[in-house]
Amino acid sequence: MDARKNAVVVLALSEYRKLEQSTELHLNNIAEEEKKRRVLISIILRERNQIILVSGAEWEVMLNMDDDTFARHFRVTKPQFEYLLMKLQDNGIQSEHLQGLPPVPVTKKVLMFLWYMANQNSFREMSDKFDVSQSSAHRIIMEVLNTICTMGSTFISWPNACEKAASAAAFHRLCGLDGVIGAIDGCHIRVQRPPIRGGDYMNCKSFYSILLQGIVDERGRFIDIFAGPPGRVHDARMLRASRFYSTWQEKMGECSLLGDSAYSEQAFPFVITPKRDNGALTEAEQRMNVNISCGRVVVEQAFGRMKCKWRRLRDLQNTRVDVMVMIVMAACFLHNMSVGASEVCQEHPGGCPRQGDENV
Repeated sequence: MDARKNAVVVLALSEYRKLEQSTELHLNNIAEEEKKRRVLISIILRERNQIILVSGAEWEVMLNMDDDTFARHFRVTKPQFEYLLMKLQDNGIQSEHLQGLPPVPVTKKVLMFLWYMANQNSFREMSDKFDVSQSSAHRIIMEVLNTICTMGSTFISWPNACEKAASAAAFHRLCGLDGVIGAIDGCHIRVQRPPIRGGDYMNCKSFYSILLQGIVDERGRFIDIFAGPPGRVHDARMLRASRFYSTWQEKMGECSLLGDSAYSEQAFPFVITPKRDNGALTEAEQRMNVNISCGRVVVEQAFGRMKCKWRRLRDLQNTRVDVMVMIVMAACFLHNMSVGASEVCQEHPGGCPRQGDENV
């Protein structure tokens, strides 16, 4: 009797194993078919130039996009993405292995960061888009953000003598003025009211902001930035508080910058500003004002392009000022990295608008 029972048990276990193997094979086939379906859809949409990133999509599909579609979603070209990926890896960004969870490759982290900077999605939406938890999405974004903010010299540097000469020649062609190597201006970055001294961040346009001071060359690349002063601060005061001001004689030499009337102070002899039009300007002074305006437009266009491409800057929902400043710095770095790839914005062929963010 015992032998019969044992035979029945062995037979039952054998049938159970067969059923288990069959179920596992069936599930694997379903997963494989789903993966093939996703790849097929990406190929079809890529041929139509209509790839749409649906929630929970396999992130590898994003790397299979054609160059134009990839740049439209992530705001950089594939070579620029590879360059950024390499630099971040050189500075310590690694694949993430957490117990019980699938690993997060470095490539996916950088894609997530670019998507975060290029859009205004919440971490909940980010977690859904890239199939990670909200806490993982936040941790990954902050990891990459902290790392890229230590790489300032990789993306922004003051020009050397040869670069200054090239910039001076370019500005002379642009506006007819000699010795100009850049243009300076400030802009507001809209933020939520900070919990500490929040009233200081209310600007003259009646919204909360932090300020960004930028000096750009003839191509609209930042050669110096200063981010973080509260929105109520005037451009002239921001310049005096910047690190650049303490070293301007060494950096500028005999060269000049173009600026608006906010910099019309004796403390800024290196900034060429327009004369106030009180109705009594001579023809030469009016012509000079026009020339300054023609040259200074490069910094206005740079701010407009940066906010249009890196849309996180349009309204920072963070309440920590240090995180706000890091996001602004990262946007400036990404702006410099991507200048020259797509000078003409598809949405604004005539130039990206400033959106009323001037500090006037």
